[in-house]
Amino acid sequence: MQMSEFFDDLSESVASVPQGELLAVTVLAILIGWIGTMMVRRRVALGRLVSTASTLILGIVLVVVVLQLSHIDPRFAMAVGGSEQTVEGGETRVSLSNDGHFWLEASINGEPAAFLVDTGATLTAISQETADRAGLEGRSGIGTIRLETANGPIAASLTEVEELSFGNISANNVDAVIAPNLGRTNVIGMNVLSRLASWRVEGDTMILVPEAGDRDNSLE
Repeated sequence: MQMSEFFDDLSESVASVPQGELLAVTVLAILIGWIGTMMVRRRVALGRLVSTASTLILGIVLVVVVLQLSHIDPRFAMAVGGSEQTVEGGETRVSLSNDGHFWLEASINGEPAAFLVDTGATLTAISQETADRAGLEGRSGIGTIRLETANGPIAASLTEVEELSFGNISANNVDAVIAPNLGRTNVIGMNVLSRLASWRVEGDTMILVPEAGDRDNSLE
């Protein structure tokens, strides 16, 4: 088994660990560490062993958190060799819409949907309506995460999109969030854009360039 496959299997396993349990284990480890410190100060046997156990538990919790973050942030995914999320195809040009935003007509797991390209969004977000049509569900065991938006914090569930295509570009195994409070809006965030070879805005046109391919496609 390759190292990337090992970390992929490991991250999938720990991703299901509820955040509430991680918090409880962290508090317990801190308490054990405090007890161990008191034992060492009083020169009680096994005091250092208890302190070491506390440090080890906190280290394990940190690893679990990092592996869970690998599903959210591509930088963590690349660091730990997480699931391979790919973006490939040919150059795609997107014209500025009348509302001053860049919109894409995309296909998510074969279902058509409009997406707003938002360079200020860390994650790709999918409305509940689009998620239902595409057969997407939140990852079990993780619960919801808190997202900060212009209208305040909202709760969202982590999911994975098998295929997200727009223009000549196809993104596979994309981590995303299902955000019911966003209404019908779908957003392509930086976890997709950062995997392109480049992206830029020239006048009223956004140019998306993946790692491979030389075809050109304009989206009006």
